[in-house]
Amino acid sequence: MPDFFAQAPVVRVRDRLADLLGAAADGVMEYRYADAVRLAGHSCPTVAGAFLLGRAALMTLYPDDMPERGGVSVRMPAPVDDGVTGVTAQVLTLLTGAAAENGFHGLGGQHVRSGLLEYAETPEAGPILFRRNDTGATVALSLDLASVPPEPAQRALMGLALQGSADAAQRRAFGAAWQGRVRRLLLEHADDPAVIRVERR
Repeated sequence: MPDFFAQAPVVRVRDRLADLLGAAADGVMEYRYADAVRLAGHSCPTVAGAFLLGRAALMTLYPDDMPERGGVSVRMPAPVDDGVTGVTAQVLTLLTGAAAENGFHGLGGQHVRSGLLEYAETPEAGPILFRRNDTGATVALSLDLASVPPEPAQRALMGLALQGSADAAQRRAFGAAWQGRVRRLLLEHADDPAVIRVERR
């Protein structure tokens, strides 16, 4: 994996289910960008953006404490099959534990993850909502990549790669250009309020 993956911000959470089942000492776990890449199977601005949105939501909802994985509900502003909604939601599930109906149903009525992730029935022009279940505190987040544009040559190189007419050097150049944008997003804009837009509700 590219070296910059290891330089990206880290999301540290406490998962009380992991603690209960002996999966992590005190339930403390760290999620790195590489974990999101392994989950999605690729690295792109959507995966990186979702990682940063989840990080920002948890930091905002838990300003003085370690975020509780499994303690947050998430509402996506579109159906699961709309655009990049599904990919974004998968990364948010990784970080927050919030899952749709296919999630963990709990032990003795505790540690339920199923039903904590909700999708809108039709696409809405709105942010992703994160709600802290113990306090009801809610934060709305959205991603604006206007200030992190693709490199100029990326579109042409993508066309060649997808058509199968790119040579080895062009394929490498396309991959480098693609990941260059991801690198800038993760390393230069992780805390940029113009990119990671946070609104308390």
